[in-house]
Amino acid sequence: MNDSVMTVLAIFLAAILMFIFPLMSTADRSDDISQQIVQAETTEFVDKIRSTGKITNDNYEAYSQAVTATGNSFEIEMQASILDENSNKKTTQASAQKVGENYSYSEYTSQILDKIENEGQYKLKAGDFVSVSVKNTNKTISQILKNFMYRVTGNDNYVIAARHFGTVNVTAN
Repeated sequence: MNDSVMTVLAIFLAAILMFIFPLMSTADRSDDISQQIVQAETTEFVDKIRSTGKITNDNYEAYSQAVTATGNSFEIEMQASILDENSNKKTTQASAQKVGENYSYSEYTSQILDKIENEGQYKLKAGDFVSVSVKNTNKTISQILKNFMYRVTGNDNYVIAARHFGTVNVTAN
């Protein structure tokens, strides 16, 4: 009886070592590849915004499709810090070129997407600041396996995330 229990335990342990851990390793590599793709696409998207000064519906849709092509669902957040064009009205000696005298306001994802939908594009000008961040909203196979093996719990666990930001170089026309 003692030998049969040890045999069953040995078979169970061998199954875990032969199947589960390699599967976890492969799933982790898949998440790493998805992470690299999402980071590269986010960087390219933001750099395109910075060099053209605008976010078009086509650019946003292409970006969204590129990140979801990894097989995951994502939450995309955008922020544009717009330099106030009337910052010099506050004082008589102010200059927009001086450090510390520029004022800006921010617009966020919903406002940007509304303008893209209504006007076809979201225009920025030189000196504005744009930021895009993305994170996965679904549980990846790697997360599911880790939760199963290690009993890790939590709804806010995201594995794939990217962020890129920069100053707009040109004014959109």
